[in-house]
Amino acid sequence: MAEERTVPVPSSWMTLSGRYGRAFARACDIAMALGVLMAANQYSEDYDLVLGFLMALCLLARRRFPGTVMAAVLALTVVQFVLDDRPDVPLASSPAAYNVAVLFAMISVVHHSRTIWMPYLAGATVLLATLAGTVGMPPLGIEPFVDLEVLLTFWGLTLTVWLTAFSLHTRRLYAESQADRALHVQREQEQRVRLAAARERADIARELHDVVAHSLAVMILQADGAEAVLRKSPDMAQSALKTIAATGRDAIDDMHRIVRVLREGNPDSADSADGGPPRRLVTLDEIEVVAERARAAGLTVDVSVEAGEGRLSPAEEMTAFRIVQECLTNVLRHAGAGAGVDIRLHEEQDTLLISVVDDGAGTLAGRGVGGSGGNGLVGMRERVELAGGSFEAGPRLGSGWHVRASIPTRTKR
Repeated sequence: MAEERTVPVPSSWMTLSGRYGRAFARACDIAMALGVLMAANQYSEDYDLVLGFLMALCLLARRRFPGTVMAAVLALTVVQFVLDDRPDVPLASSPAAYNVAVLFAMISVVHHSRTIWMPYLAGATVLLATLAGTVGMPPLGIEPFVDLEVLLTFWGLTLTVWLTAFSLHTRRLYAESQADRALHVQREQEQRVRLAAARERADIARELHDVVAHSLAVMILQADGAEAVLRKSPDMAQSALKTIAATGRDAIDDMHRIVRVLREGNPDSADSADGGPPRRLVTLDEIEVVAERARAAGLTVDVSVEAGEGRLSPAEEMTAFRIVQECLTNVLRHAGAGAGVDIRLHEEQDTLLISVVDDGAGTLAGRGVGGSGGNGLVGMRERVELAGGSFEAGPRLGSGWHVRASIPTRTKR
């Protein structure tokens, strides 16, 4: 299993969302707007309260339209200075405390803008606006209103606020990226679990198919044969019944093993846990056993196994055995008694080659009685591909069927 990755979870205050997050954000907007309005209420000129109210109203939309809000607040600030520099009677105070709305608008652009250049543009705009205060704006009738010392103070305050907002903006983006990454990792882990469960189900399905299909095919044919010769040849009927009993016992043992794996989830320990019987290892020697049962069911089986003893791993021997078993099952189901089967297994250049060929000359040839719907071929192909080999199956010229598989071997030293 792949190593699990852990992702740091961002602080809850950075990832506040949902109903509470929206309520908190709205409360912050209202608090800023009230602060600006209360500051404007401290001045007695005719338009101070109106300008402060309009600035506060703009700040309520700062999260959704940060750039537009900042442009509107700057425009209201220009109007404020124009009204203050009237030659007869000033209609507004400038600079005033409610000009803090400009800093609030700049914070909104830095913190909520989704473009890279907008935070820098907002900071530069505020710095240039304060710089204009040292020279004034003659076309608009605005005279210089700050000296160098005040300018440096404004710049220091602006830079401090900008850096704080930018750091919070960076931290928010980092928190969002970490949250997205954590969600991505969680989905990957869930996907791995689903894939592992699907592979396990496929493995169990192959095992059940191999055990049940082969055992039932042999038992049914033996039972039919025993019934046919019960009175004429009791000895043959007795032999068929013994084959049925042996096949049933092996099938029950395999079913018990599969059930233990389903219950305990560990195929290596399930067979010996709780005092259960030891696991029955399947080797190439078992091929002769299933071949003998197939002969007893009426097939003519020729087996040749040329593989060094102890040179194949248990998984490789299991794969080879199941392929041969499934081939014999298919011959019994589709050709029936009387068919001839040639089984060849041999090693060649660190590869186990398997060839199973039948002549299709059984009593059921051409009728396809009891077909498995292709599950057997699918299971064989999956087994071989999992072992890293190749698989080929198809009809022969004339009659019969052939199955060929090659499995890379890891020769034991």
